[in-house]
Amino acid sequence: MFEKTLTDIVKGIRASKRDTALYISQCIAEIKSEINSSDMFVKANALQKLTFLQMMGYTMNWASFATIEVMSSPRFAHKRIGYLAASQGFTQDTEVILLTTNL
Repeated sequence: MFEKTLTDIVKGIRASKRDTALYISQCIAEIKSEINSSDMFVKANALQKLTFLQMMGYTMNWASFATIEVMSSPRFAHKRIGYLAASQGFTQDTEVILLTTNL
């Protein structure tokens, strides 16, 4: 399975000047399938792309539990992606925020 990197997403957004919303919705559909992967590298890459799209104004509330999973990874690079996603995507109303207490 070939997954796009964050660089591929940025290049694709810049290249699709007319149908940017269509391209981003396709990317979000791919991210939704990648985030359910058991491979932590794929999951962290998907969360990194989703965090970028969240900075562009798209929602990432549906990936809050995957964010917790990446935050609890033993690898520091994955933890960094998870903590960035949590700091940007979590609000006071996020239900799984209590799970981050002992990470």
